Amino acid sequence: MKKILVTGCGGQLGRAINKEYGRDGVEFINTDVQAGEGVTALDITSIDAVMALARETKPDVIINCAAHTAVDLCEQQWDRAYLINAVGARNLAIASREVKAKLVHVSTDYVFDGNGTKPYTEFDETGPNSAYGKTKLEGEHFVKDFADHYFILRTAWLYGDGKNFVRTMLRLSENHDKIRVVDDQLGSPTSAEELAKMIHFLEPTENYGLFHATCEGSCSWAEFAKEIFQMAGKPTVVEPVTTEEYCRDNPNQAKRPAYSILENYMIKLTSNFEMADWHDALRKYIDTM
Repeated sequence: MKKILVTGCGGQLGRAINKEYGRDGVEFINTDVQAGEGVTALDITSIDAVMALARETKPDVIINCAAHTAVDLCEQQWDRAYLINAVGARNLAIASREVKAKLVHVSTDYVFDGNGTKPYTEFDETGPNSAYGKTKLEGEHFVKDFADHYFILRTAWLYGDGKNFVRTMLRLSENHDKIRVVDDQLGSPTSAEELAKMIHFLEPTENYGLFHATCEGSCSWAEFAKEIFQMAGKPTVVEPVTTEEYCRDNPNQAKRPAYSILENYMIKLTSNFEMADWHDALRKYIDTM
C-alpha cells in the first residue's frame, strides 16, 4: 500500500488531497503544526523533526501543503515566512532524498513580478515583489537543490474547504448590499479539488519538474466576486475599485501582482491532462457548499 505523508493536512489543499486519494486505499501520514485525531504534529522548520518522522514512517510520497500564506503578515514576519516557506521545503526535500520518496511541493503565482501582459509559463523569468513570493521562490530553489524526484506546482487564487475568497464574499453578502472589490488585478481562480486532481495525476508518473497548475481562464477579483454572487443567487452589488483606491482604505498591504495569470504549459505539453475552466470549478464548489 502506498504511503503518503501530507504536511498542512488541515488546510484547504491538504483536505482536498485526502479526499482525492481517499478512494485509492493509500495509507496517509497526515501531519500539521498541532496534533489531532489522525494527525501527527510536525514542525517542518525543524530538520531533526522532519528527518525523524521520515525515517520512522518511510513514505513513498511527501506532499507539502504547508505554507505561511498570510501575504501581509509575511512582510512583518520575514524570518517565520522564510522558515516555513523556504527552510521547511528544504527539510522535506532532504528527507525525501533520504527515504527515496517523491516530493510534491506547492508554490505560487507570487514568484512573478506581476507586470506581465501574457500568461506566465514555467520558463518565464521570476521576480517576486513580496516577502511571501520571495520566500516561496526560495522554497522552489531548495527543492530543486536537494530533492531527487520532485514535482513543483505553482497555483493561484486557491479556494476549498476552509477560509478563502469565495467564503469571505458570501459571508459579507449577508450584511452588505454593496462590496468594493479590486478590479485591476488579474488571475485564475483555482479550486483545491482541481489542484488535488492534477497532483494525483502527476504523482504516480516520472514526469518530474516544474508545472503551473491553475484552472483555465482568468478574471479580476471583482469579476470573480460577481460570478460568486450570481451563482449563489445573492443580490449583492460589486463596486469595482483600483488597487490604489483599495490600499488607501486598507493601508499596510503587501504588494500584489497586478497580472498573475499562469499558463499550464508543461502539463499540456507533456500529457493529456487539463484542469477545469474556473467557472465550472466554481459552480461545482458552490453547489456542494
